[in-house]
Amino acid sequence: MSYNNNVKILDCTIRDGGLINNFSFEDGFVRAVYDTCVGSHIDYMEVGYKSDKKIFTGNQYGPWKFCDENDIRRIVGDNNTGLKISVMADAERTDYHTDILRKTDSVIDMVRVATYAHQVPTAIDMIKDAHDKGYETTINIMAVSLLTESILNSTLEQLSKSEAEVIYIVDSFGSLYSNDIHKLVNKYMQYAKADRKKVGIHCHNNQQLAYSNTIEAIGHGAEFVDATIAGLGRGAGNCPIELILGFLKNPKYDLRPIIECIEKHIPAIKKQNNWGFDVAYMLTGLMNKHPREAIAFLDSKREDYTNFYDTMVNCD
Repeated sequence: MSYNNNVKILDCTIRDGGLINNFSFEDGFVRAVYDTCVGSHIDYMEVGYKSDKKIFTGNQYGPWKFCDENDIRRIVGDNNTGLKISVMADAERTDYHTDILRKTDSVIDMVRVATYAHQVPTAIDMIKDAHDKGYETTINIMAVSLLTESILNSTLEQLSKSEAEVIYIVDSFGSLYSNDIHKLVNKYMQYAKADRKKVGIHCHNNQQLAYSNTIEAIGHGAEFVDATIAGLGRGAGNCPIELILGFLKNPKYDLRPIIECIEKHIPAIKKQNNWGFDVAYMLTGLMNKHPREAIAFLDSKREDYTNFYDTMVNCD
């Protein structure tokens, strides 16, 4: 199989994985992920969120919820490597004017803005702010599976005129199938190409389709791919980065450091945190619902899946 040298991989292990433990990963693990990404020649590593401390108060969150410059540099130093550093900023949950420094004062390379359709005006302002400060920028449209055709078209029309360099399809609930991915990539590509932008893909594994949907998106033209080590991420988890490297067969990437990181670090994290495919997550995926009910179900150590099913079916 030939490989597509245009595809870029973004590791979001710490950012998406941080949702399982309130972003409280120890420095040793964050540094191990960083070293792994450098050793594997991954293109981007997302270290967490830029969240507003006036909204997210208290001591329940670890440093990767906020990604202060000193915390990032404690891990990566000046990052004199080929790996680029990314952070995510949620629309309406980030004090971006203050907390996102100018690029000349930061080790961060890319700012990714996550937005729901109704937040697009704010997201566009955030993208412009980051762009004007010197960062690469992307936009992640959340919960696309809930959007009507007309709302999605309007959202894409607005975002395609922004400074965002990549527009991401986000399967927030792990509810999409390959035919959905095919249609969405084609639609996003129409808007993106017209304004010289690229399309990205971010999948969750509620129906065990994160990997297959990701390679479906690549096959139809997506060039930015989100993935995590061992699929680590909220709820059912994400597309495993080790599978993507195996699929791409690009000699640029080295799979061995990722396998070594899994061996050394993932078992201990699994003992303390729960993520990965489960029937409860499958049900929320099938029903196109946020996994919060499934997360609560599993956190309570429940096993009455039939009752959970009946509750989910009747909750509408």
